[in-house]
Amino acid sequence: MKTIVLSLGGSLIAPDKVDINFLKNFKKLVDKYVKKNFRFVIICGGGGIARQYQDALKKIVGNDQEALDWIGISATHLNAFLLRCIFHPNSSANVIYDPTKKNKHNKKIILAGGWKPGWSTDYDAVLLAKNLKIKMVVNMSNIDYVYDKDPNKFMAAKKIEKISWKNYIKISGKKWKAGLNMPFDPIASKEAQKSKIIVKVIGKNLKNFENLLNNKKIKGTIIG
Repeated sequence: MKTIVLSLGGSLIAPDKVDINFLKNFKKLVDKYVKKNFRFVIICGGGGIARQYQDALKKIVGNDQEALDWIGISATHLNAFLLRCIFHPNSSANVIYDPTKKNKHNKKIILAGGWKPGWSTDYDAVLLAKNLKIKMVVNMSNIDYVYDKDPNKFMAAKKIEKISWKNYIKISGKKWKAGLNMPFDPIASKEAQKSKIIVKVIGKNLKNFENLLNNKKIKGTIIG
């Protein structure tokens, strides 16, 4: 059985509201490969609902970093539970919150959310991969490549197809803050570098994801 550890961005699950069309197509694709004896460990991000609540908190009481993180974590749990229900009966009975605990689930689809303040679900994905002895994490979000600078601010930003962890961390920085919009968060990056885990950033295109599952050429960035 081939295990795919997938960090699924909340921006795909619920960018503003729940993206029903994306989730229907995502379910169809995952179910297809479950029948081919794949197992999917899916760690869900917080998405738009997390940012809405975080913005509300900032406007009411100011910038409480730990509280902002806990709001984001709660949003990931909601998204993970939604996917657990979508994939029933192939999904695990419970959503994983602690990625360091030994996984005893025998289902083909395992859902996970955030764990502790101080990092994003990317870090939880890396810890789960370590726990399962998997050397690759797939990152799906609304960011299709790693760029040498923010493409939303710099027209001349160049996409990168392959980069070492050392050079990626130079771009991403070393500090995490709630709501950070990076292909892979700095804390997760340091852990992946230490654990020799490769991350493939592939954007949101499901055909691209299927190419990855079939070991075909993908559009995206390989970090490692």
